[in-house]
Amino acid sequence: MNTESLNYIREESVVERLVRNKLFWCLFFLVTFSYPIYRSINRELPPELPRLGKVPEFTLTNGFGKPFGSKDLKGRIYMASFFFTSCPTTCPGLIERMKVAQKRVKGLGQKIAMLSITVDPAYDNPERLFKYARKNKANPYVWHFLTGKRSELRSLLIDGYKVPMGEKEPVEGVLGEETITLMDIVHTEKLVLVDEEGMIRGYYSTDKVGMDKLMIDIGLLVNRKYSGS
Repeated sequence: MNTESLNYIREESVVERLVRNKLFWCLFFLVTFSYPIYRSINRELPPELPRLGKVPEFTLTNGFGKPFGSKDLKGRIYMASFFFTSCPTTCPGLIERMKVAQKRVKGLGQKIAMLSITVDPAYDNPERLFKYARKNKANPYVWHFLTGKRSELRSLLIDGYKVPMGEKEPVEGVLGEETITLMDIVHTEKLVLVDEEGMIRGYYSTDKVGMDKLMIDIGLLVNRKYSGS
């Protein structure tokens, strides 16, 4: 072994020199952490939801027999559904979708409310609504079951929410091998999204696509309201 081989010093690579350079690390952290902030500030927000009409002031009766209406919803975003407890057709499925929605908006607390308004007030009194809400595990601070005078409900649904409300009529159904007559009431199966100012912002089907779209739009309304944009 000669002296030259013992005195050999390997030159540092470009990468090694960068790693040892404090300025490199300062620039690295600056770019890494500032870019996401830049993107969040300058991102293009989705367009605002349309304003499809204003729900008039109303006062109905909840399952506790207490008045509940627009004043209680002031400043809150809410979704409204329409049903009746003895419904033989679509209502059970609708209520199941509302139960799923209740779980999905749980983290929003009092920022969001859910209404289920009966279209059969002659049968759905407060006591029956209370039992129905308990049966479906409705959070009484979020999900409100409402009834009222039929004339008031018709005016609110047809003129306010712009949805139909028919009369109770007999319909034939098949149970096993037997044909039976059931009483049904025409009403919408869609959910109505209303903002904190009482403006209707959308109508949504209760299939997976519709419910996902509803959740996204609720998020947009909440973010715009609490971000001040």
